Amino acid sequence: MPKRPIRADDLFRITFVGDAQFSPDGQRVLFSRKRLSQEKNKAVTQLCVVDSQGHVVELTQGESGAAQGRWAPDGSSIAFISKREGVAAQIHLLPTSGGEAKALTNLPEGSIGEMKWSPDSRWLAITFRPALPETTSAAKKAREAAHGSTPPLVTESVWYRLDGDGYFMEQRYEVMLVDAATGEAKTILKNPAQDNYSFDWAPNSKELAIVINTQKRPFAEPPNDQIFRVDLDGQSYMIPGLPKGEKSSVRWSPDGKWIAYAGDVDENDPWGTRNTRLWVVSADGGTPKNLFESVDYDLGASTLSDTKDASFGSSLDWLLDSRTIIAAFGWQGSAQILRATLDGEVEVLTEGNHTISYGSVHAATGRVAACYGHATMLGEVATVEQELGTGRWVPKVLTHFNGDFADEVEFVEPEEFWIDGTPNKDGSPSRVHGWVMKPVGYLPPRRYPAVLQIHGGPHAQYGWTFFHEMQLLAASGYVVVYTNPRGSKGYGEAHCREIQGDWGHKDWEDIESVTRWMQAQTYIHPGQMGVMGGSYGGYMTNWVVGHCNDYKAAITDRCVSNMVSMAMNSDFPFNKDGYFKGVAWGDLESIRELWRQSPIAYFDKVTTPMLIIHSEGDLRCNVEQGESVFCALQQQGVESRFVRYPSTTSHGMSRSGPPDLRLHRLGEILAWWDRFLK
Repeated sequence: MPKRPIRADDLFRITFVGDAQFSPDGQRVLFSRKRLSQEKNKAVTQLCVVDSQGHVVELTQGESGAAQGRWAPDGSSIAFISKREGVAAQIHLLPTSGGEAKALTNLPEGSIGEMKWSPDSRWLAITFRPALPETTSAAKKAREAAHGSTPPLVTESVWYRLDGDGYFMEQRYEVMLVDAATGEAKTILKNPAQDNYSFDWAPNSKELAIVINTQKRPFAEPPNDQIFRVDLDGQSYMIPGLPKGEKSSVRWSPDGKWIAYAGDVDENDPWGTRNTRLWVVSADGGTPKNLFESVDYDLGASTLSDTKDASFGSSLDWLLDSRTIIAAFGWQGSAQILRATLDGEVEVLTEGNHTISYGSVHAATGRVAACYGHATMLGEVATVEQELGTGRWVPKVLTHFNGDFADEVEFVEPEEFWIDGTPNKDGSPSRVHGWVMKPVGYLPPRRYPAVLQIHGGPHAQYGWTFFHEMQLLAASGYVVVYTNPRGSKGYGEAHCREIQGDWGHKDWEDIESVTRWMQAQTYIHPGQMGVMGGSYGGYMTNWVVGHCNDYKAAITDRCVSNMVSMAMNSDFPFNKDGYFKGVAWGDLESIRELWRQSPIAYFDKVTTPMLIIHSEGDLRCNVEQGESVFCALQQQGVESRFVRYPSTTSHGMSRSGPPDLRLHRLGEILAWWDRFLK
């Protein structure tokens, strides 16, 4: 049978996989499998295992779902997090020998963050943040009975909210130990100025290495993460010799001699324009060694998509020899695996136009459990291992959840292109990497309407991964163009740093170059081009319409428009004279740089019709940013439409929002393009 074009509601046909974890013996992979329910209008995640032959067993069931499955090192059980007993999430244990999962903990209402087994399988180290007392289900029930009002939220800290997490005010995550036999939990570390921790167990199970932010005011002072060794009673001391800057993904070597981590020594780069490098230091302290001294790789380069969660963290693990580290990194639109040694030798193990989402490593063999996919293949669970005969490291795909769907639907293969850009600030040459997807049923020499997609971040990348929204646009008759202009990750540190504190300059010059390239293509109608983007992509869309009239219409999604207000109403407020120079309060001189880089400052020149999409619950880019765009356009008589999603949605609604609202958003996008580009 002929294949059909993809549809918006095919979201319900997709199986999303993630968090691949090797069993201790390396024979099976534990992973999460998520599906969207149209009937229930929500996503449900379950845990499954797959063996080397591709046999899949579902471990959990029910509407409450399960997440963060982790094998006990002795292989006796699997720990996971679920709300199956009620409103409070608990850690559950599932015996691998058979039987039902049982709740291990009895924590109060709150949020469980990270979770790691001790090597001896006696303890689980977790991060836990209690819910605000006035927001618990018991407190709400009592207020309803007394006909009381919703109480005010009060804080004396600028860190009181996080997009997708809500308002937690002055509640903070703490590091706790959970007895795997009794479920008893005790706190061993709590820092009033910190709400996230990277930690790892010592191989003897007697202490942990924990990254702690030593600054009292994180958003007023430069980052100074340090690594502490903390014993099971909470006694701690700081490892001496480490520089300031951000640190994460701490990993203790199997022999106990070394601690590896991902980090940066720049105190004024909280947005990550510098490469996140791989470091090792003696567990007793001293001068750390940069294992990426000879390479221009970045452990924090994330490839964006709407069929996987946005993750900007680093993934790395030791092998048993305690001299070799396996890590994931992004490069020129792909996601690859590398191997680094204590001698500073770095070898890229994988190659190809694909995305490998690292899960875990089998320390004895170096095999990697991951999720694998590419531009026309939805992610599946795989192992990355050395091929017999060739010695190449290749993915061995184990699951085929999306196979029937792929057989039914026609996916568009993107075509890669490179174009010359304007010189860098130091005069060196630059190039722009991009992709173009021609419409389903493309027939030359016909010209088609085209849409330029601009990614968010800005320090992330588009690339070789499946993107439902882009496939949908191609299926609807549009040429889709997407690129990685300067500021994107995956092209070396210099490429990324070109826009540090200077948005709307070199990134805009690259968008101009791409615009001219689009106008020169024989299959694109130059008078029927649209531009769209979300987050920073929304910022750049706003910038584009204020600086040119080449696009017939635009869509700005969860955008940034006013850098002055953004500096103070985002969940990540700007540090004074940090990434951006100046400050958002005071006289005009203080805010000059922020206002110069604000797209709204140029909206007196805008004539392009715009669709504005924003969530009232967006704590990253406040809905005020979209409101400003709509107001300015309406006051000037520019055709515009404002779609406001409710406060129950967040900045990541296009990836993780309620299914019905995701479909509504896609419908608005298609209707807008059909109205102006066809």
